[in-house]
Amino acid sequence: MSLAIFDLDNTLLGGDSDYLWGRFLIEQGLVDGEVYERENQRFYDQYRAGTLDIYEFLAFMLRPLAETPLAELLGWRARFMAEKIQPILLPKATELLDRHRAAGDTLLIITATNRFITEPIAERLGVPHLLATEPEFADGRYTGRSFGIPCFQQGKVERLQEWLAETGHDLAESWFYSDSLNDLPLLAKVSKPVAVDPDPTLRAHAEKSGWPIISLRD
Repeated sequence: MSLAIFDLDNTLLGGDSDYLWGRFLIEQGLVDGEVYERENQRFYDQYRAGTLDIYEFLAFMLRPLAETPLAELLGWRARFMAEKIQPILLPKATELLDRHRAAGDTLLIITATNRFITEPIAERLGVPHLLATEPEFADGRYTGRSFGIPCFQQGKVERLQEWLAETGHDLAESWFYSDSLNDLPLLAKVSKPVAVDPDPTLRAHAEKSGWPIISLRD
C-alpha cells in the first residue's frame, strides 16, 4: 500500500479555496470590501511568487473567524461550499483519487489553507486524511491565532514527518501531486513527485528533473 499525497488548491481544485473564501466574505458584505480585497490579492500574489510571510497572512485570514460566533461561521461555510467550491471541483481530480483508491493507496491532502476551510472540502472529495494549517479554538470559538507548524513550504515536510511517525506510514513508493513552487521541499522527499497544472517555476523544475507533468483541468 502506497501513500498518495495531494495538494488541494489549484491541484485537486480548479482554484484557490483560501483566496475564494476572502472573495466570498467580500461579496457577502461580511468584511470591509475595499481593504479586504486589496490585502487578499496582495497575499495571493505573494503566495504565487513564493514570497508569502505565512504568519502575517494567517493573522489576516483568521481574524474573521475570531470575530464571529461559531454557529454563524458554520452557516457561512455551508454557503461557501455551495457557491465557491462546488463549481471548481474537477472531474479529472475525482478520477485520479478513484484510481489511487482502487489501487489500495492511502489518500492524504496536505494544504497550507486552514482546517476550517478545508475540512469539508476533504470530506466532499472522500479523502480521509487531512494535514492543514490549524486555527486555534478555545472556549467555543476561534481565537484568530494558529497553533503548531503552519502547513506551508518546509512546514509541510515537518507536519508530514510528524504524521508518518504517528501513523506508521512511510514514503516508500509515495506520490505527491502539486501545482506550486511552494511545494518543492515536499516534492523532493517523495518517491513519485507529479506536477499538476504547474506554475512556471515548478514546470521548469519538473522538466529539468524529469518529473511527470499532468493536467486535471478540462
